[in-house]
Amino acid sequence: MERELRAIVGDEGIAAEPGWYQSDFTGVPGTAEAVVLPATAEEVAQVVTWCYEHDVPITPRGGGTGAAAGAVPLDGGIVLALDRLSRVRQFDPLLWRIHVEAGVKTGAIHALARENGLMFAPDPGAAEQSQIGGNIATNAAGPHAYKYGATGTWVTGLEAAVPPGELVRVGGPIRKDVAGYDLKSLLIGSEGTLGIVTAAWLRLIPAPEVTLPVAAFHRDTASGCEAILRVVGSGIRATAIEFLDGETLACSTGSFDGEMPSDAGFMVIAEADGSAAEAAQMQAELVEALGDGAVSIHAPDEREGIEALWRWRAGLAFAVLARRGLAFSEDIVVPLERLEEAIGETAEIGRRNDVIGLSFGHAGDGNLHSTFLFSPESEDERARAFHACEELFDLAVRLGGSISGEHGTGWLKRGQLAKQWPLRAVELHEAVKQVFDPKGLLNPGKKLARLPA
Repeated sequence: MERELRAIVGDEGIAAEPGWYQSDFTGVPGTAEAVVLPATAEEVAQVVTWCYEHDVPITPRGGGTGAAAGAVPLDGGIVLALDRLSRVRQFDPLLWRIHVEAGVKTGAIHALARENGLMFAPDPGAAEQSQIGGNIATNAAGPHAYKYGATGTWVTGLEAAVPPGELVRVGGPIRKDVAGYDLKSLLIGSEGTLGIVTAAWLRLIPAPEVTLPVAAFHRDTASGCEAILRVVGSGIRATAIEFLDGETLACSTGSFDGEMPSDAGFMVIAEADGSAAEAAQMQAELVEALGDGAVSIHAPDEREGIEALWRWRAGLAFAVLARRGLAFSEDIVVPLERLEEAIGETAEIGRRNDVIGLSFGHAGDGNLHSTFLFSPESEDERARAFHACEELFDLAVRLGGSISGEHGTGWLKRGQLAKQWPLRAVELHEAVKQVFDPKGLLNPGKKLARLPA
């Protein structure tokens, strides 16, 4: 296998130390017979051809920052890593667009856009390590998806390698295209199970002049959720509306840059952007809407304080992990009016399974990072935390929501979609997979609509 694949990708295209590529952020262990790193889209297609001819499973991989074990090789075969597809093929700042290969780091796209007065709005976590191909494959989001949408909103065209080994291109450097079925959107969020994204056309927008956040501390979840609904109902065009429950605040108090009230049991972070005048006016409106019933308001207007607040928010996951060492952190979505209920029931699920349950996340989207903590030394605690996640998915469906808002389904949530969708929708989902990948070799075992009988 390695000799024949080396003939396609060269000596540099076979990883000498494959261990790094056999797991991801989740820590779920995998095993591959080879790790292949093509340098061009054509090489990706040739590798797919070889694998299809030899019935070898393919696990596509970006930066390894996924939270659903979607890039872990669980059926052997090869890992097809896209690190070397790292070219910016074309950048047209005056036309607000960029054409990049799948292995370009998301942070690099942010930086290049910013240097030219533009913005690529999607802001998923780990932007310095995650790759745009992986962001597209999971339709990754982040805090600013509330105003600007998830990654897929910014994709105007894709190039992908599809079985049995052909490059296809859908969309392109165009802003409108309704000529055929929306194959582009099928590939976005497909987690490498339908095709392997090799390049993308992305749209950009002029960067806002100013961004101004507001952090409001409330005594409890009920008061905080009322404040969130006031912001949404008022029509304020906030860019982000984030929340932290009391348990999350307890994990992160020590690193907060400022004074955190001792009686704070819930926190809301919202942000305004636009021209200096627009952002200042919107920040004042957010202070008014979030301040009703709050025990404290923090509204920095200087760069240092603004950056410190968002750095602290970005580090929440690590502060939470430090509490017990490891965690299962999910990304369920519920209707916004049921956010309070979901937060409370997450904590109750944790208590029922004798683990710490907490939640934080993207309140404006109804997107909770419901998290259950466990010690790496305790297999029993790990098992109880995993069972808590199973209950969490049932909760999301019962509240009229979704099992995933931005992490994808991967391996950890395989089969859960059948709880959310009616049978015919599940059958159509499986039929799409069959059309694209009749041998089932692309990321096998991931994003299954239901578990095999």
